[in-house]
Amino acid sequence: MASPRLNRVAEAIKEEVARILQHELKDPRVGFVTVTRVEVTADLEHAVVYFSLLEGHGTAAGTEAGLKSAAGFIRKLVGERLRIRVTPEISFRLDPSVAESVRISKLLSDIRKQENPE
Repeated sequence: MASPRLNRVAEAIKEEVARILQHELKDPRVGFVTVTRVEVTADLEHAVVYFSLLEGHGTAAGTEAGLKSAAGFIRKLVGERLRIRVTPEISFRLDPSVAESVRISKLLSDIRKQENPE
């Protein structure tokens, strides 16, 4: 289980990365991205930022490539803005849970329509 400090650092990184992606990153490969969560290692050396895409706003591979190329820039800005001794290496991964919840919601909706055809 993560310590309260790790949770606070992860949340601060999540908020800062989201702000950077929304206002400062100009890469055209990165469309409408939502930061869903951040996992930080216990030694604060690495942070994995999970993101989701709005459907129709770019491809997952293209967005991930854009985020990967901007990781150094994002890390630099996070390091300047957060008061932590070590700025973690940042990597990005597509969060499959959002797409899965949309799929489940659609399946439930289809089942309801089959049970109550009007």
